[in-house]
Formats: sequence, structure tokens, C-alpha cells
Amino acid sequence: MRMKKKVRIEIKSQEEEEEEDGCCEMVVFGNVSAANLPYQNGFLEAISSGGSELMGHSFRIPTSSQALKSRTRRKSVGPLQVVCVDIPRPELENTVNFLEAASLSASFRSAPRPAKPLNVVIAGAGLAGLSTAKYLADAGHKPLLLEARDVLGGKIAAWKDEDGDWYETGLHIFFGAYPNVQNLFGELGINDRLQWKEHSMIFAMPSKPGEFSRFDFPDVLPAPLNGIWAILRNNEMLTWPEKIKFAIGLLPAMVGGQAYVEAQDGLSVKEWMQKQGVPERVTDEVFIAMSKALNFINPDELSMQCILIALNRFLQEKHGSKMAFLDGNPPERLCMPIVDHIQSLGGEVRLNSRIRKIELEDDGTVKNFLLTDGSTIQGDAYVFAAPVDILKLLLPDSWKEIPYFKKLEKLVGVPVINVHIWFDRKLQNTYDHLLFSRSNLLSVYADMSLTCKEYYDPNRSMLELVFAPAEEWISRSDSDIIDATMKELERLFPDEIASDQSKAKILKYHVVKTPRSVYKTIPNCEPCRPLQRSPIKGFYLAGDYTKQKYLASMEGAVLSGKFCSQSIVQDYELLSASGPRKLSEATVST
Repeated sequence: MRMKKKVRIEIKSQEEEEEEDGCCEMVVFGNVSAANLPYQNGFLEAISSGGSELMGHSFRIPTSSQALKSRTRRKSVGPLQVVCVDIPRPELENTVNFLEAASLSASFRSAPRPAKPLNVVIAGAGLAGLSTAKYLADAGHKPLLLEARDVLGGKIAAWKDEDGDWYETGLHIFFGAYPNVQNLFGELGINDRLQWKEHSMIFAMPSKPGEFSRFDFPDVLPAPLNGIWAILRNNEMLTWPEKIKFAIGLLPAMVGGQAYVEAQDGLSVKEWMQKQGVPERVTDEVFIAMSKALNFINPDELSMQCILIALNRFLQEKHGSKMAFLDGNPPERLCMPIVDHIQSLGGEVRLNSRIRKIELEDDGTVKNFLLTDGSTIQGDAYVFAAPVDILKLLLPDSWKEIPYFKKLEKLVGVPVINVHIWFDRKLQNTYDHLLFSRSNLLSVYADMSLTCKEYYDPNRSMLELVFAPAEEWISRSDSDIIDATMKELERLFPDEIASDQSKAKILKYHVVKTPRSVYKTIPNCEPCRPLQRSPIKGFYLAGDYTKQKYLASMEGAVLSGKFCSQSIVQDYELLSASGPRKLSEATVST
């Protein structure tokens, strides 16, 4: 079926347009998602790769200066205005997982105030490092967060181009089944920055170019009935015999619970499906798209444990699979509130502070972090919250044969490419939601000019697309990647996009390559994931690759930071016995 956009189109007179100064009307049905509201800019506007693991590239198609003055033109829209409406925030507060996450958060705030706060040095200002610093500050300690680049966020970093448009490291979705992330938003007082979408999963139909198939979760039913109903109602992707065989294949997971789920780590998705007698077409129709969305790889590589954990969360929680978009760029709209909170409690965050070496004492414990500018940073405890691939590069030689660190060799980041394309017109065959492309080259995509308040544009679409699997493409040129993307978009938008641009024209694009993103969740990786407390006194790890139940995700990163903070708080007596150092005085030297 063709997509039906949930929008309202209004005809207004020129006088009304001038009266409203071209601003998009705000309609009160829950929260308005796509109002063209002004934003405060002024933090982290510089673009820098600094030799880091991330590379960002952009290109502009020659066109008239008038067509590209988007920041001024957006406020002079024509007589047709599209108004997009968000869904009200779901009721998440009474779920078991949300309450468990809230209890863990509260434990830091209610912990006894330390007589002498620990000075904790944290490397990496992604969500794991920010979470670690936030909850340590809540517990009364003094974190110093060091970020190698000039931008916050790690895997959710974003940059502003010369037109004031943002482009991001990835297309980030906030699920209802992210209890620690949802608690974090509430603790910071920014719940209103999540733009919730209707409870659906929408898949492109490769055999019917330009058409989509939906799984709609009815709000009147509890979990797992709402998920079962969504599956049973969809007859376009799976036949009834296929649904029955898949349900029978899932029975052991339903009966065996978490123990069964963890035992499937040794099988790929494809191997598990074959073992359970699930028709191959089920994998082709559903789980290729799901595997690429979860870990940027195909079902023949992905561990089945990853799929079962996601299904468990989505089917057991009524709003688990409900999705929200952030209302703007992640560094300003999510990371900066965390930084403000940390600093309000006496913590510190420093950008452009790249670690060159972890220097050791004679007993093998950490002496200091040596930065690339020659300065050294000391503390009572040290946290490495950068990606696992960077940790392996900086591991001291004397640590490499310790089993805890040696197991990290199997954990390798997966390459991923994020593509942003600005078109000269508003595309019609799209939706105010995340879309599963079911393409050989693309994973998921969204028209960010509809889904995100800050990126809203009533006249032109900006598609953000995840190009995955990307291993064979990461070294290819940006133009090659855009050409391949346009060929895939021609199938998704047959009436509006042609690969030769004879229909919709590209105004500009940005390609962001991450050669090593989240760890590749292949079979038998689970035993290699480390606990947050290392065997080295005073040295801890945080990151989605560390041991926690949400695997490689934003939720996993935040939870890992909480577990890391919990370990440090529990080790207070041991760490404080060494005698705290004052970061503001004796610990920074050149």
C-alpha cells in the first residue's frame, strides 16, 4: 500500500503568511513535532576529525545561491503548509525495567556523602562516559571527563555545516524499552525533547517499489498481545504457515527465558532459524532488516542472542518497540544537559584532550593519563569509556596477557556509514517515522525534515540513511556511495527519485564514515565482554561492549556507565586509602 502521511495541509492567504512571519502553525494533538522553532546555537560548531576514528565528508551540488539559503527561505514558505504531529509520551514509569533503572539512579543520589570525594578521570565523552560522570557526580564525587575531539557524543556526535544544517554520526532511535535512557531524560528534565511516533514498524516492499507494509501495535492491548496482534494482522510479508512455523520456533525462547536466550550466543541468526525449522523466507522478509538495524550486519553473521534480547524487550513491554526521535542535534539537545548537570555538581568536562598513553606505576596500576599535548592527568580512579578498538590500541604491554584484557581481542567495531541527502523538493512517498528499507545496501532511513523539530523544512526533504553492511564500502569515495544510495532510493521513491537526478535534484549531501562503530555482535562474543571493574586497582571500563544486558546500543552505553559508577562507589574505601589528589592543583602538568 502507498504511504499515508499523518499531516494536515492548509491553504493560507498571503496576508496570513506575512502575519505569522512564515512560522509553521502549531497544532495541539499531544506534542507538535515539526514546528519551525528557533534554536539557540553556539556550542561546538567546529567540525573536526582530529585524526580520530570518525571521518565526515560533505559535497554541495552547484545551484543558485537563492535556492540554498535554507535558513532564511524556511521562514518564507508558500501557501501550502504541512503540519506534523507527535504522539503523546507513553506511560513507561510503571514497567519493571523502568522502576529497576530508577532505583539504580536513586542509589547514587541517596548514597552517603563521601568525606573526601574521589577525583575520577574518565576518557571519552560519549554516552558511556557522560553517564559515568553524571552518576559519579550524583554520588558526591568529582569526575573529570576528557574528550579527544571538539564535539560531545561519541557515536551520537553531530556537526553543523556552513548553512547551519546538522549532520550526524548515525540515525538514533529512542525506544520505550530503553529504561535507563528514559530515566536519564527524566532526571535531566528533558522528557519533552523526545518526539514519540505512532506505535508501528514500517517496512519497504522490494517486490512492490514505492509500497510499504506495516506492523501496527494496538494501544488497547497489553504486551505481548499487542505485538502478536501486529504480526497476525500483517499478511503482506509473511504467510500464515510461515507465522505458525516461526511461532513454534520461538517457543523454546518463551519457555526457557533468559537462560535460553544467553545459550543461543553461539549461533548466528541464520543458523538458529535453520535449526528451529523456520522457513528461510522469514529471515529474508523480516530478519535481514532487523539484523542490519540492530548491528549493521546480516543474519549470517549476527548472534541470535541479539535478536532474542530485542524480541524479548519488544514483546514483553507494551511500549517497548515504540520509537522516538530526539528533537534536534544530539550534542546540544542531549549531551549538553548532561554536561551542565555534571558541572553544577563540581565535575569538569574538557574537549580536545586526546590520550596518548596510559602510564603505569611500578606495581602495574595507573600512574596517569598522558595526553597528546604532553600534559598528564592524575586521579584516584580512571575510567576508559572510549570504544573498545581505541582501548586495545592504548593498552599497556604488561596488561595485554591478562585474561580480562586478552579476551577483548575478539571484540571488534563494525564499520557503518551515515548518509544525509538534501533534495530540492518535498518527497511525498515518505512518513513521519523510521522506515526499514529492506535494501541490499541500506538499513533504515527517515525523512528528518518531518521527524525532527530542529530539522523541519516544509519545502524540502532531507533523508538520513544508514548504509550497512558497510565493510566493502568504507574505503569507497563519497560520490560512489551517493550514486549507490540514489539507485536504492529510485526503488523506494519510483515516482519522485531517479538515479540520474532527472526527477528530484540533490542540493547537497554529507557522508559520515565510522570505520569502527559498535562492537560486532557475532556468535561467541558474550564471554569476551568485560565487567566494568577491571583486575587493575583503580581502573574501570564503560561502554556498550562491556557486560550489560542491552548489548550494543545507547541504552547499553548508559547502563554501562551506571554500572561503572556503582563499582567505583562500592570501591570508595579502597580507592580513598591511597590518598585523593586534587585535580585542580597538582594533577595537571606539562
